[in-house]
Amino acid sequence: MTKKKEEASKNPFKNTDEEVIDEKQTIEEITEENENPENKDETAKLKADYEALNNQYIRLAADFDNFRKRQAQERESLISYGAQDAMKKLIEVLDNFDRAKAAIEKVDDVNAVKQSFEVLYNQMFDNLSNLGLEVIKAQGEEFDPNFHEAVMNTPTSEYPENHVIMELQKGYKLGDKVLRAALVNVATAES
Repeated sequence: MTKKKEEASKNPFKNTDEEVIDEKQTIEEITEENENPENKDETAKLKADYEALNNQYIRLAADFDNFRKRQAQERESLISYGAQDAMKKLIEVLDNFDRAKAAIEKVDDVNAVKQSFEVLYNQMFDNLSNLGLEVIKAQGEEFDPNFHEAVMNTPTSEYPENHVIMELQKGYKLGDKVLRAALVNVATAES
């Protein structure tokens, strides 16, 4: 036995630099031996599959990024065009206010002014209703903190407890979203 082998047999956990190099060469030799034509074909197939999946992933990532950007643009345009439609309808009412203002200067009849005002009010409310605006019902309704804001409480026996006695300011909602709660006076039990 050589001196190195004798030392290795005494202390099996101690490796010399030469033994580490020998082990590396052995691994390389084994790898070279296993590189037969079948393994090369399999490796090439795996590389091709990897490339195909990687390209597919890159395309999907790019498609998703484009989709996200398109959605952001559509959202911005909906907001912009939605406001434009609302403004166009309100401009029509503004034009009628201008006509009414000019007509009021020449009119002595109060009833004609009242009728003009009613026409303008109805046109404005109809345009806003077409955009989705709704009046929150309050008078005589049961108090609902989601739609009503109590600014007064009045003890009374004329109305059921926790019902709206009087609407002080109208409330409005757009779809399910409350734009402004109705300011109300709520009935409480008399003491």
